[in-house]
Amino acid sequence: MTETASAARLAPGDPAPDFTLPDADGKEVALSSYRGRRVVVYFYPAASTPGCTKQACDFRDNLALLGDAGIDVLGISPDKPAKLAKFRDNQALTFPLLSDPDRAVLQAYGAFGEKTMYGKKTVGVIRSTFVIGADGAIEVTQYNVRATGHVAKLLRDLDLATA
Repeated sequence: MTETASAARLAPGDPAPDFTLPDADGKEVALSSYRGRRVVVYFYPAASTPGCTKQACDFRDNLALLGDAGIDVLGISPDKPAKLAKFRDNQALTFPLLSDPDRAVLQAYGAFGEKTMYGKKTVGVIRSTFVIGADGAIEVTQYNVRATGHVAKLLRDLDLATA
């Protein structure tokens, strides 16, 4: 697959591509270690940018609600662990941020490829979110999500929204 090619998109029912990536502290985190629990895996373009900060803080602010529903959260970007650590610390993020600098996991999930930004076609991270079931199968796929309001929509989709 070339760097500019979009990976095939995943659909509910597909097995979630497994991965092991370093977190902000360089510790390896494997998706398989979450078997038996549901997990939100979301892909974002770059730590410490306005949209990505808004999205990460929305997940942080709803982590207790998700956790009470048996759902963990993992954020993945191409950023190096040191940048992720700074982002985590600056925003008091309490869920793992994982580093995918070669974009292999991004591509496996169809979250890297051609996209339109400000009316221009470009190649990069496609802001995407997946809910993976306790059995490792994908339950929800959301591509090209907006940073603002996305977590609230996801909570509504999962019937977890508060009044």
